[in-house]
Amino acid sequence: MILLAAAVVQVALLLHLRASLTAAAAEGARAAALAGASPLAGRWRALEVAAEVVAPDAVREVQVSRDVVDGLSVVVVRLHAEPVLVGLLPAISVDVTARALVEDADA
Repeated sequence: MILLAAAVVQVALLLHLRASLTAAAAEGARAAALAGASPLAGRWRALEVAAEVVAPDAVREVQVSRDVVDGLSVVVVRLHAEPVLVGLLPAISVDVTARALVEDADA
């Protein structure tokens, strides 16, 4: 019974971690999508928000790129983390992606 309860807690922590890292990627995408902003601004913002959730060295990679979706220019932030979870789950990696519309500098 205790083993089952511990497993449920681990899964809940993992889901919370994934949601928090997705929020960090979204913050990074919004920062890079601002008029006049560089992709580097998005990378740093994603790392800054992610560091509030996981250990800074758990985030292994942050990719910021531009893409066109349905004719609209968007910034895409991909975040790869390998958090350390204590408990029953094996070592895992978490990959999340977020997008934001690029602001027009002329608006």
